[in-house]
Amino acid sequence: MGDEIAKTRFGAKDFARFEGRLRAETELLRDLSERQRFSDDGFVLGFEIEAWLLDHGCYPNPINASFLETMANPLVVPELSRFNVELNCDPLPLTGDVLGRTLASLSDLWSHCNRVAHSMDANIVLIGTLPILRDHDLSLAHISPFKRYAALNRQALKQRAGRPLVVDIEGEQHLRAEHHDVMLEAATTSFQVHLKTPAHLAHRYYNASLMASAVVLAAGVNAPYVFGLDLWRETRIPLFEQSVPLTDAGGGQGRVTFGTGYAQGSLTEVFEDNLAYPALLPILFDDPPEALSHLRLHNGTIWRWNRPLVGFEPDGSPHLRIEHRTLPSGPTMIDMVANAALYLGLVRSFVDDGFDEGGLSFADARDNLYAAARYGLDAELAWPGAGRIGARSLLLDELLTEAHEGLASFGIDAGERERFLGVIEARVRSGQTGAAWQRAALGKFGDLRTMMAAYCEGQRSGVPVHEWEL
Repeated sequence: MGDEIAKTRFGAKDFARFEGRLRAETELLRDLSERQRFSDDGFVLGFEIEAWLLDHGCYPNPINASFLETMANPLVVPELSRFNVELNCDPLPLTGDVLGRTLASLSDLWSHCNRVAHSMDANIVLIGTLPILRDHDLSLAHISPFKRYAALNRQALKQRAGRPLVVDIEGEQHLRAEHHDVMLEAATTSFQVHLKTPAHLAHRYYNASLMASAVVLAAGVNAPYVFGLDLWRETRIPLFEQSVPLTDAGGGQGRVTFGTGYAQGSLTEVFEDNLAYPALLPILFDDPPEALSHLRLHNGTIWRWNRPLVGFEPDGSPHLRIEHRTLPSGPTMIDMVANAALYLGLVRSFVDDGFDEGGLSFADARDNLYAAARYGLDAELAWPGAGRIGARSLLLDELLTEAHEGLASFGIDAGERERFLGVIEARVRSGQTGAAWQRAALGKFGDLRTMMAAYCEGQRSGVPVHEWEL
């Protein structure tokens, strides 16, 4: 989905040819897996971070084309809207001081982004949803000028026969809105952790990621407000699910989804499940089948909260990785790397202990995610041996210890484990997540613009959100 395309309009023959190649590549994927042709090397870590470009009133500033031209950095790329950009980091082996090195690299890149934004009389901000976003900001006038986005919008709405998208979220307040394009997706910005695993373990790390999603999100919520309304602690979750047109796939399963079940023996099962979804962008490639180009493009139009990905090693051999998508952007770089540390430590611990093999039912893992999104650290979660337990207690009494053990199994240095999981522990003990700070700040200041100005100041300080003062 990140590559530009040459064609934007498609006919029935395009869809038929694409679906034929997609099925052939899915069969090839299964064959490659069964013949153990995927890379079984060690673990590698990567990140994507979505950011907002704002004016000095903290409103969206649609200048990403000129911003990216000035940045001239291949690690900073466009997003769906003209007021969003995406930051990336070079992948690194998951061991030693990788968390600190990644934080330093991302912080340097973020500093450069800020300098460029300020030179354009603009701001750049990391937050899950922008509290003072206005309905008219999400118009096609603000879609990024790339053919792939125009084609995505056209095809997504065509599948709905032109019917509008309806967003209906019950939270502290009630949001109901209609939109006639895919620009609602731009209202949600995330922090995505990429974990490349040995191929024979990929399905186990995928299942462990599903199990860990709720507690990781509960500690990291940062999106309570949309269109000025107080909704969920992580409103990004229901908003994104409702911002992409639903299709009759997987028994009514949406294209943004937690999924329908665990992988039983191979991650290829998830790619086979993708065949239930109609193609959105039936672009035909001249690549050989082994490039899996059609499979990878189709997978990029199904936004699972934990999405399996196929990539390639320098020697051309394919690898498998998991893209953990539940976390919001912000509040600071150290907060996000700490969130990643919690996720990584938990999934490693779950796999080491065999918890991923039946420790938590899929239904409970799914329900836990939505409880965490709605209530953050105040969520009550289903957990084996505990029945119903508060997310805060579960983290403090059990899971932070497991995360330490998991990071140690990866070979992460002791000082790194203490530093980043210490941020999580302090945040959980204080209860001051990004969402909690925003709600308290609004109570103090009385209006969202003043709250956002204070949020931007806190972010510029670089200190983790649990240390932000009101």
